[in-house]
Amino acid sequence: MVIQSNMTPKDIVEVWEVTTDIFKKYNVSLTKQTLETLIKEEQLALLLQELNFAVGSSTATCIEGG
Repeated sequence: MVIQSNMTPKDIVEVWEVTTDIFKKYNVSLTKQTLETLIKEEQLALLLQELNFAVGSSTATCIEGG
């Protein structure tokens, strides 16, 4: 599964604990708000890239819907 902007930091950390430090680095609170509502678009792309790298996930390793 690829981490996406419509996911919440709280849910992401519950599944992938390794992402906790990345959220701290970007000063993102572990809330139930989606990433796309919490973070500016410019920074969001970088955050998503770093999160997915940390969990070993990318669009190349996943199929749509799963």
